[in-house]
Amino acid sequence: MTSNTTKKMTGYQKKHLRALAHKLKPVVMIGQKGATPALFKSVEAALMAHELIKVRFVETREKEQKSRIITEITAQAGCEIAGTIGHTAILYRPHPDPDKRQIVLPRKSLDHA
Repeated sequence: MTSNTTKKMTGYQKKHLRALAHKLKPVVMIGQKGATPALFKSVEAALMAHELIKVRFVETREKEQKSRIITEITAQAGCEIAGTIGHTAILYRPHPDPDKRQIVLPRKSLDHA
């Protein structure tokens, strides 16, 4: 899939996404089973519908395990982590169709004229 997430997001862009995600509720819950095909399918559907989603860990408490699952999700779904707070991760992937993209990432202008 072609998307602009092949370029790493800047800290400024991640901060913008975290601000947009503040009002969102988690749309995918990760339970005891962790990374399953059903989880990947749910994340894929949510990213196609929303571009920016929150994923909540319900049963997982270990930081290393959460990190491993999020790494698997980002690799599988081709998305990026905009941030993590406690048991919640914020994931972003622009819609593959540029006409259907809802979020425009800000770019810092290098021109100060």
